[in-house]
Amino acid sequence: MKTLAEACEGLSILAVDMPIGLTDIPRPGRACEGEARALMPGKASSVFPTPCRPALTCATHADANATSRKLGVGLNQQTFHLFPKLREIDELLRGSAKLRRVIYEAHPELAFTRMNGGKPVLAKKRKPDGFAERRKLLAQHGFKWKVEALSGAARDDVLDAMAVCRTATLIADGAATRLGPARERDRYGLPMNIWY
Repeated sequence: MKTLAEACEGLSILAVDMPIGLTDIPRPGRACEGEARALMPGKASSVFPTPCRPALTCATHADANATSRKLGVGLNQQTFHLFPKLREIDELLRGSAKLRRVIYEAHPELAFTRMNGGKPVLAKKRKPDGFAERRKLLAQHGFKWKVEALSGAARDDVLDAMAVCRTATLIADGAATRLGPARERDRYGLPMNIWY
């Protein structure tokens, strides 16, 4: 399997469904997350709270939760399971100014909301109706998929990947929408924006 750095070779834009830019304390959190939740009534819980940077250094959920709790609010298991990928992208972007111009944070449910005329898709993507609705939206926007199994990827994950791919095309065309202030950066200069 390729590393993220290897996957970026030759790309001008890559949209990822992974937080970029971390706060030093968990609250109030990143502005872009609050804006994303406000755009998706009934689907706001799909925007997971990003961990604070001190918690990301912890090796166990118990330690990460305790660290985050001391700084204001605890950390759930689901977020902790993202730590390996969060660390990978954080280290990669902190070490490469070039890749900061290539990799953008996106959110699949925001992408589907945009494709759906600004209305969030409330049906769950793992249920037949939610899967079908998202697949139809993708097809309407030029991303047709003949459903087939892909090694290492669940069907709904493929839909999410296609949705953030559409966001990447919008970014490349200068037509994407940015959430969060343009100049908002974390302590390492990483942007804290979500694109859709």
